[in-house]
Amino acid sequence: MEVKTKSLLDNMIGVGDMVLLEPLSEDSFIENLRKRFDHNEIYTYIGSVVISVNPYKSMLIYTPEKVEEYRNRNFYELSPHIYALADEAYRSLRDQDKDQCILITGESGAGKTEASKLVMSYVAAVCGKGQEVNKVKEQLLQSNPVLEAFGNAKTVRNDNSSRFGKYMDIEFDFKGDPLGGVISNYLLEKSRVVKQPRGERNFHIFYQLLSGASDDTLKKLKLDRDFSKYNYLSLDSAVVNGLDDAANFRTVRNAMQIVGFMEDEVQSVLELVAAVLKLGNIEFKPESRCNGTDESRVKDKNDLKEMCELLGIEQSVLERAFSYRTVEAKMEKVSTTLNVAQAYYARDALAKNLYSRLFSWIVTRINESIKAQAKTRHKVMGVLDIYGFEIFEDNSFEQFIINYCNEKLQQIFIELTLREEQEEYIREGIEWTNIEYFNNAIICDLIENHQNGILAMLDEECLRPGTVTDETFLDKLNTVCAEHQHFESRLNKNSKFLNDHSLPHCCFRIQHYAGKVLYRVEGFVDKNNDLLYRDLSQAMYKANHTLIKHLFPEGNPAKVNLKRPPTAGFQFKASVGTLMRNLQTKNPNYIRCIKPNDKKAPHIFTESLVCHQVRYLGLMENVRVRRAGYAFRQAYEPCLERYKMLCKRTWPHWRGPAREGVEVLMADLQVPAEEFSYGRSKIFIRNPRTLFFLEERRRQCLQDLATLIQKIYRGWKCRTHFLLLKKSQIVVAAWYRRYAQQKKYQKIKSATTVVQSYTRGWQARKLLRELKHQKRCEEAATTIAAYWHGTQARMELRRLKQEVRNKHAVTVIWAYWQGTKARRELRRLKEEAKRKHAVAVIWAYWKGLKVRREYRKFFRANAGKKIYDFTIQRIMQKYFQGLKKTLPSMSPIDKNWPARPYIFLDGVHMELRRIFHLWRCKKYRSQFTDEKKAVYEEKLEASELFKDKKALYASSVSQPFKGDYLEISKNPKYQKLNSSVDEKVLLADVVNKINRANGKGTTRILLLTKKNVVLADQKTGQVKANVALPDLTSVSVSTQNDGFFALRLKEGSASAVKGDFLLSSEHLIETITKLHHIGSTASDGEQLNVDISDEFLVQFKHDKVCVKFIQGAPKNGNSVSCKRKNNRLLEVSVPASA
Repeated sequence: MEVKTKSLLDNMIGVGDMVLLEPLSEDSFIENLRKRFDHNEIYTYIGSVVISVNPYKSMLIYTPEKVEEYRNRNFYELSPHIYALADEAYRSLRDQDKDQCILITGESGAGKTEASKLVMSYVAAVCGKGQEVNKVKEQLLQSNPVLEAFGNAKTVRNDNSSRFGKYMDIEFDFKGDPLGGVISNYLLEKSRVVKQPRGERNFHIFYQLLSGASDDTLKKLKLDRDFSKYNYLSLDSAVVNGLDDAANFRTVRNAMQIVGFMEDEVQSVLELVAAVLKLGNIEFKPESRCNGTDESRVKDKNDLKEMCELLGIEQSVLERAFSYRTVEAKMEKVSTTLNVAQAYYARDALAKNLYSRLFSWIVTRINESIKAQAKTRHKVMGVLDIYGFEIFEDNSFEQFIINYCNEKLQQIFIELTLREEQEEYIREGIEWTNIEYFNNAIICDLIENHQNGILAMLDEECLRPGTVTDETFLDKLNTVCAEHQHFESRLNKNSKFLNDHSLPHCCFRIQHYAGKVLYRVEGFVDKNNDLLYRDLSQAMYKANHTLIKHLFPEGNPAKVNLKRPPTAGFQFKASVGTLMRNLQTKNPNYIRCIKPNDKKAPHIFTESLVCHQVRYLGLMENVRVRRAGYAFRQAYEPCLERYKMLCKRTWPHWRGPAREGVEVLMADLQVPAEEFSYGRSKIFIRNPRTLFFLEERRRQCLQDLATLIQKIYRGWKCRTHFLLLKKSQIVVAAWYRRYAQQKKYQKIKSATTVVQSYTRGWQARKLLRELKHQKRCEEAATTIAAYWHGTQARMELRRLKQEVRNKHAVTVIWAYWQGTKARRELRRLKEEAKRKHAVAVIWAYWKGLKVRREYRKFFRANAGKKIYDFTIQRIMQKYFQGLKKTLPSMSPIDKNWPARPYIFLDGVHMELRRIFHLWRCKKYRSQFTDEKKAVYEEKLEASELFKDKKALYASSVSQPFKGDYLEISKNPKYQKLNSSVDEKVLLADVVNKINRANGKGTTRILLLTKKNVVLADQKTGQVKANVALPDLTSVSVSTQNDGFFALRLKEGSASAVKGDFLLSSEHLIETITKLHHIGSTASDGEQLNVDISDEFLVQFKHDKVCVKFIQGAPKNGNSVSCKRKNNRLLEVSVPASA
């Protein structure tokens, strides 16, 4: 769809530039804003300043088509728009190499944040393209969702209110492509973390985390989705219409990934956010001490424990920091207890500092990702989004600091605006006249003076020893600032305020440029101090959490600094000074945001609210400054192009220079000379009435030109229509005459065709009769000839057939004769061959007989032995070749073997089978590692010990011997137990130690080394018994399918004080085998005896008890049970099915 382009002065709704407003008054100013707002015109100019009225609805004026419409266009060329200011700033930076700054001010809900987003999105759209450039643009744009989540909150005035000031420097290269950026934050409203006014919320990130995080994430963070479980979250506005916290959380996570946050960094940030929520749930109770003083104690330590687990802090350290405060003075330390109120203050101070430092770290981390990498000089565009002037019913320290910042911004705004005006006048050669305006430097001096300023006195009062209260600070203000014309107080020396009942005793009033503001002095000293007890800082530094340690560097005991930290006012004053110096080095561009109503609803314009904002934003003052000289200025070329139709000499084309054309135009219109001046490249018009006179003359002239164009067009249209009709009549007549002649010709042609057809028909029929007669004669002759030829052909055929039959008979007779001759010859040849073969056979037998007679005397002695040896050799060769093909597999358990072919090979056959089996067993063993050999040796030893002796052995054959079933070297639960054992653990298993008193088992950990058997408690890891292997005499087990075994100890040994051990294990076969194996490989050579019997004696201290195994019915899940029968008998019942 084609976009229609409108100029600033075309089809204006109201006045697009307030400088041209006539008459100029506050009422006409607000009425012009209302009129434009009602027609969806939310942007208005004051010279180069843009006024933006929040529409509280979506508007189709930010499309890509709009971006292209305002791209590379003159500021006043199109209707007012924020894109015009952004384009002007970007082109000045790119083409003129001027650093720019865009100052966006207004109160909460006026649309400052959205305005900054629009500026950044426009710059991102019009600058260069490329993979690296797009990445930088994406990071710059995606930093906004992260900062909004952690720095914005829902207030009664705005659902997405920025609770901090933000200044972003976007850096560009020489082509105008973004290289990176730097973000500075000012005065985060950290008091909102611990307390929110009614109808408002805490910062967005708390609600987004609880709504959008997965269940696993919340479980790791020890959080619950229910907002009501957290004291720091207000419940009356927890859910906001139009805000999807879950979707916004996913957006924030994605934005953090794009900006460059690592996954562990994101997790650390979320852990700190969760810790702040947990911190708010910590409550205290009073507890009286013996000396009569009160101290505080934590009520429920569950939230404190979970917070400490999140941050890696010892619970006792943080609990003490909440109960005691240590004050250091020179070389002395004094520890005092904190009462409940002080404990709550310390908790809230820690929460505010933790969140504020986390926010500052996030800003720093974003700066590390988006900062420009190149070291060369960059072009810079700054975007300032900061609080507007605030006047509430109850104004405190925060409003005082914010209004001080706005005083400084107003001061620099007036200075830079006047300087810009003066520079343009000098550049154009126009005489500069001094402009009278209110200079608010006296108010700034009242606040920031190093000696007598309010901030200096507040810092002095905070640092003064002795009792310091808000009242003493007010007394000091009354003493020092009593004579200042912009300071008012009920208690100062100026008697005119003594009876001013609108001024309470605990307040003071400052007359700012935007109006008088009443400040309540309560809380000024505490908020300026912003103290965090050193005990809490040191407790935070002791955390294992790397981010916490980074956020509280002052807690490092090695770097204890007894110097008092700078106050909040001092820090803000320094940061504002740095900001002002930064802004003064750049070309300023201003966006003034206005909120039309308090209901956050579209189409509502509250004049009183808008009037209040117009006053404190100083917009009327801005218009007066702009109108003090010349209200309107325009380059000669566009001015001549716009108004050239007002003079016959310049219409329709002026061939000379544009300035001369404008001079001719103004002279022809007889505009008074004092109403305008000629600059070098522009014409300056003093009064808006002159401009409106030109516009009215242009409108009338355009109407006359439109009438003339309509008249000429209508005449042209009628003439064209007449000529078209005339031409059409000629064409129609020509076509009709042609049609009539065609019809006449067609009639004549049709008649001629009919006569010709009748004549040709008669001739054709006559010719047809003649041809038919001729054809019948020819057909009769042909038929007679055909009959004659057929008779001749049949006679010739009969003759040929008789001749063929005669020839065939001769051929058959000849064939029979030839066959008879061939058979006779064949019989003759066969007889001859038989005779020849008989002769050959007889001759061969005769030759053989002669040879045998000749050589019989040589072979008669050893011919039989040689023939026998040859026969045996051939038989063995055939046997081995067959055996090679039928050998069994290489598996040692394969019992297949080929059958013997001859009985006399039976012994050889069995010996080869034995040799082959030994060989493949050797090959199989060569594949074993040392560990595997040891396992098989143990298995073999178990077979020797238990095979056919213990019923449990059969089930253990298929189970590998693992040894360390508890993974004691890897399991941190048994780290202490593992460190108490010096040698390598060969077996680690859980066993039951049988109590002789009742037959019940107690769980123990059994550790087996080369020298000891260790029994330890499973829960605590404490060693209960340590038995040296030489003290073991034997092991007793039953023949049943149970896991009971008794360790028999030497009498008189140190380990036998409490007697033998009766144990039960699920890995009995492996345990006994390893014990026996260690005993057999010991250097002393004493083997451990293994007794297998269903009855054996066990020594318990001084008594010997018989352990008897019987088979019984399955009970309690088919398990083995042990019961005490009497003092001398323990009966173990083993299920028969087991």
